[in-house]
Amino acid sequence: MKKRLYVIVLVAVIGSLVSFPVAAQDAGANPGGTTGGAAQTTTPPGEQALQIPFVNFSIRQPENNQEVAFSLQLLLMLAVLSIAPSIIILMTSFLRIAIVLDFVKRALSLQQVPPNQVLMGIALFLTVFIMWPVISDVYDNAFVPFSNGDIGIEQAYQNFEKPVRLFMYRQMEADPANIRLFMRMSNLPKPNNLSDVPTRVLIPAFILHELTVAFKIGILLYIPFIIIDMVVASTLMSMGMIMLPPIMISMPFKLILFVLVDGWGLLTQQLVASFGGF
Repeated sequence: MKKRLYVIVLVAVIGSLVSFPVAAQDAGANPGGTTGGAAQTTTPPGEQALQIPFVNFSIRQPENNQEVAFSLQLLLMLAVLSIAPSIIILMTSFLRIAIVLDFVKRALSLQQVPPNQVLMGIALFLTVFIMWPVISDVYDNAFVPFSNGDIGIEQAYQNFEKPVRLFMYRQMEADPANIRLFMRMSNLPKPNNLSDVPTRVLIPAFILHELTVAFKIGILLYIPFIIIDMVVASTLMSMGMIMLPPIMISMPFKLILFVLVDGWGLLTQQLVASFGGF
């Protein structure tokens, strides 16, 4: 039914577009009378016929260095937009939250509930909640001054990079082993503070740190549910019910335990608190 409705609407739109040039042609051929006994259709006063604009993209040689710099900035902006999803996933709290939520789903032996789209949506909005101070700092000190023309693009990039670097560094401040690892692989001296760590070193170190922390949290989440699986499996074997899959019996018990202890609330609270500042 919906498909037929879409086809009817599409045919009506195409017919209306085709009728405009035909009406305009008839009006130009018969400016003062009618043809074949049919009344001439004219555009009412105050209304204009449909006009489709013509879009033209031209390529020419740059006239000065400023135009070359503008073209390079445009290419750089397009490159940043293309890797924006990777920036959101790997340089924020999204990576840790998404992995932990997937661990919870697997520990509860759930296959389809909740769907992966729901888990990723939860991770996205928790990321916005956790990263909101960083987002506000970037907006106030980078986007607003740049849009007002108070600073240039280089200064705007520095103001954007500073709070993001500070967030990543604070997560690894207690355990900077990954920073030392990548500094050593880059043949750079041992850093004394954040300013001594290049961004190209800080980002992979942060990604590796987040993967490690997320897997540690996942292991701790697995322990109580593994105990339930072992108890159920040993009980079924002692009763001689070897052919019955233990997961069919253990999954309801794991769900009951998770709901009774307010699992989602505790998990969210500890995830947010693990990033500090809350």
